[in-house]
Amino acid sequence: MDKKYAEYLINKTRSDYNTIAEHFSKTRITVPEDKSVPTEYIKPGDKVLDLGCGNGALYSNLKEKNIDYLGVDFSKELIKIAKGRYPNAKFRVINALELTLSDNFFDKIYCIGVLQHIPSKDFHIRFLKEVKRVLKPDGLIILRVWNFWRRKRGLFLLLKYAFFKIIGKSKLNFKDIFYPWKNQEGKIVVQRYFHCFTKKELNKLFKEVGFKIEKSWITGKGKLSNIYIVARKSP
Repeated sequence: MDKKYAEYLINKTRSDYNTIAEHFSKTRITVPEDKSVPTEYIKPGDKVLDLGCGNGALYSNLKEKNIDYLGVDFSKELIKIAKGRYPNAKFRVINALELTLSDNFFDKIYCIGVLQHIPSKDFHIRFLKEVKRVLKPDGLIILRVWNFWRRKRGLFLLLKYAFFKIIGKSKLNFKDIFYPWKNQEGKIVVQRYFHCFTKKELNKLFKEVGFKIEKSWITGKGKLSNIYIVARKSP
């Protein structure tokens, strides 16, 4: 993918989430879609980064864990909502590709539904290198993306945009799609960009950046299907 177009997609995603922030937040009261977000890796006193925290929904799962929590997101509107919901927690507007955070600082990083919005392998690697930089040696990242391959609507869109790519009508890469966000009346408000990862692709990407994969798995069926990976930064 052309770098300028990838940068356009990143900026579009930020703008899209600022646009839909209020409605999106109402659909994400707690963490979301399935009950399988693993919190058993957290120990009391851990420094935990919620990378792409949105409205702070994950914090509701973690706030009783006695941790040092920071939630970051590049959508200023979602961070505004997160601060309103959880005034005692720490939230900041930060771009995941340029984490203005200290090296070797966090024990655990949670990244729920974020990497799927980042276009191109170059930016995927850049994202994971930033994660690795701010993790302590032996620290863990717990990451989730949607599994479009088990989602009926996802498969349709994968075929649609692959066809557009083949006939020269799309600048997207293969396995990239636009997925509509609709308002309460069913009207499309924005077309969100997604990259449709496979489990094999995620594992390969993490290994390329130098993570040790602890576990990767698929949960759920249909629109609730997700791919998880837990990976460790080598000491």
